[in-house]
Amino acid sequence: MRISLLLVLVIFISSCKEERPNVERQYLESNWSLLKEADYSLISDSVQVPSSVHKELLPFIKHPFQGNNEDSLQWITEENWIYETVFTVDKETLAKKHITLNFEGIDTYASIELNGHEILETDNAFLNWQVDVKAFLEEENELYVTIKSPIEIEEQKAEANPYTLPEGNRVYTRKAQYQYGWDWGPKLNTMGIWKPVYLEAYDDFKIDDVYIKQNFVQDSTANLTAQIKLSKPLQEQVTYQIKVNDSLYPFKITDSLSVSNKDATQEIHFEIPQVQLWWPYNIGEPYLYDIEVLVSTNDELIDSKKLKTGIRTIELVNEPDEHGTSFFFKVNDVPVYMKGANYIPQNSMQDLVTDDHYEKLLSDVKEANMNMLRVWGGGIYENDIFYEKCDEKGILVWQDFMFACAMYPGNARFRESVTNEITQQITRLRNHSSIALWCGNNETSEAWHNWGWQEGRSQAERDSIWEDYRAVFQIAMPKYVSELTKEPYWESSPEYGRGNPKYEFEGDAHDWRVWHDAYPFEHFEKHVPRFMSEFGFQSHPSYEAIRYINKNGTVNIQSEDYASHQKHPRGNELIREYMERDFPVPTNDEDYVYISQLLQAYGMSKGIQAHRRERPYNMGTLYWQLNDCWPAVSWSSIDYFGNWKALHYQVKRDFENVLISNVVENDTLKTYVVNDNLETLKENLEIIIKDFNGNVLVDHKIESRHSAVPATLSREISFIALKTLNINLTDTYVVSKFGNQTVISFLERPKNLKLLPAKIEMTTKQIENGFEITIESDVFAKDVFLYTDNKGHFIDNFFSLEPNAKKTIIFETDSDEEPDFRYKTLNGLMKN
Repeated sequence: MRISLLLVLVIFISSCKEERPNVERQYLESNWSLLKEADYSLISDSVQVPSSVHKELLPFIKHPFQGNNEDSLQWITEENWIYETVFTVDKETLAKKHITLNFEGIDTYASIELNGHEILETDNAFLNWQVDVKAFLEEENELYVTIKSPIEIEEQKAEANPYTLPEGNRVYTRKAQYQYGWDWGPKLNTMGIWKPVYLEAYDDFKIDDVYIKQNFVQDSTANLTAQIKLSKPLQEQVTYQIKVNDSLYPFKITDSLSVSNKDATQEIHFEIPQVQLWWPYNIGEPYLYDIEVLVSTNDELIDSKKLKTGIRTIELVNEPDEHGTSFFFKVNDVPVYMKGANYIPQNSMQDLVTDDHYEKLLSDVKEANMNMLRVWGGGIYENDIFYEKCDEKGILVWQDFMFACAMYPGNARFRESVTNEITQQITRLRNHSSIALWCGNNETSEAWHNWGWQEGRSQAERDSIWEDYRAVFQIAMPKYVSELTKEPYWESSPEYGRGNPKYEFEGDAHDWRVWHDAYPFEHFEKHVPRFMSEFGFQSHPSYEAIRYINKNGTVNIQSEDYASHQKHPRGNELIREYMERDFPVPTNDEDYVYISQLLQAYGMSKGIQAHRRERPYNMGTLYWQLNDCWPAVSWSSIDYFGNWKALHYQVKRDFENVLISNVVENDTLKTYVVNDNLETLKENLEIIIKDFNGNVLVDHKIESRHSAVPATLSREISFIALKTLNINLTDTYVVSKFGNQTVISFLERPKNLKLLPAKIEMTTKQIENGFEITIESDVFAKDVFLYTDNKGHFIDNFFSLEPNAKKTIIFETDSDEEPDFRYKTLNGLMKN
């Protein structure tokens, strides 16, 4: 039947509070109890949802993040657990025509009972479960959620499968794969109601979803479609309103309205003239529109839906060229160089992650001049606030689907569950302007072809496993991404790994020759791919993290407690091997931790700068990894407690829009300037070589007419034949200046530098948000590291000081207590 529609388009400034007058939500957050099913013993009667069993047990167990306590807590996942609550529903709500019970996430296998009725069985932690409970609800209600151990269920599924799948039984359970243990994280296989639970009640109908689909932008006008999905098809007359703030222009309907009775979806086409585009923050403003869709019948507002979205286009350009196949992103038709990191979940117990954690970490990302994060496929589809913050801050998101380093089953129930997961997550996230790419999996294709997983299998078995892969990653995922959103899809990251020579020339790359294969850091400079989506190097975390790990509170990296927080079997060996190549090797643990962080920053900087120098051949560098899920020795640049390692300070410098990059090749000092801005830079370039007392040995100047750098390009501006200079490379440093940018670099590896003993002077004074530190050295001081036991953040650290040049640093802290500021320098550890 044709539905009569009246469209009213209204402009207004929307309020922050969302009002849905005929749709009621009752969150079931408090008054939960947790019990162990085996003996029905009460663990807690004051549980707040979201919740994990591990978190609720913390008052009664040894903390899994300290010492080797993780090992003794595996019994938790072997048990079944019961969440129960009693809640009331008022008569007005009970009278509503439709009442659903909604679980935004259950980890993972659960049986749910309401007032004695079995209403739901769950088997996927990434699904939003909704069940009609109108017939079962009373004024007072009892709700039981029995969480079952995944271990036996996985064993049964593995036994039923005709062949063994790599990598272990985790592949049978749709939940965060890293919780089964990774080479940077513990084995803490959590269980629980890990996302909100609520009742939703309404009469007649409600808005299920709104998708603002961007058709095109032409002549500063955005052509958009609002796809409005209702809870059911309607036969009565409906009035639609679309409200958009921050616009002074009336909207225009560009074609007739269309109605689908089958899926209750209405499409409304409209335009926004003089549109303000959303940009990654480093090249423009990440402007967001407030949009609200309202649906009424007979002049009565039935439901409304608010969202924030930006207007932008994004394109993945993956085309043959003279080098191989490109891989880069265009935003609003502008090629954008991607600078960032791989993101993992912030805690092994996700219910301990707060909104403040998201704000701080993503602020640290922006502060370090990153414009992209890759949400890695062994973790979770993040909470809404993560994507909202990325939208606001102008940080693009490479979104993996949650599949990593394994081959997955292909039975009917698994495929059905995965299909629901794919469509739910795309629908949930597609209005976020930050979403740049949907990627099928992490390293699964690469592993199947190059990690020996096919060895010892019959051709029929290999074909069957690969067909199960194809069904999900080559057929289902691209189909639903294409149907449900306009963002691009990429099957697997990387396209080619380091075992295939094509990794340098086609698609995205994970290059682990450095670290896993122990290649020298110089490998990064000689082998640059089109887009580096993973590369990394470990370091030790902050002193705070080490003291927390060790039960006796010491900075002892030789302890048994600490050993259990190094999950890579060769990790400590590799750190030392690389340290011996490039740095002095201290015998004191505090100094060793300090040098390990310098080592990580040194090696990763070589890679980042090599990638950026090759723009536009290379168009992205995402290092492994941004953060930690527990205190550990890892590849992160920010440790579990939020402390910046030397690497994070270094990437802040290396990710500046304008980068001066010096590299020594064949006894020649080459100087590049990389310009990520959208305007040509015309500045003088000056290269000064000094000794460690600050005496000028060489002063090389190039006028701006010879040193201009076009927009969005890298240019080699200067080269100096070092053999023609009468200098000792181990006694010197290089100061390079281009406009207001200044960088310091060296002509020898750090361990060969003949640094002088430095006399450091520091003065401090309290300011509004912390303390101001003024620091000065009588000679060149390399890699000055400031630290204190007080909690806070140095806005700069691991920096170099020129002789007799004062530098001012802010230490941000909420404490009024004056810290005991201490320092380390590389000078102090040299054995010259």
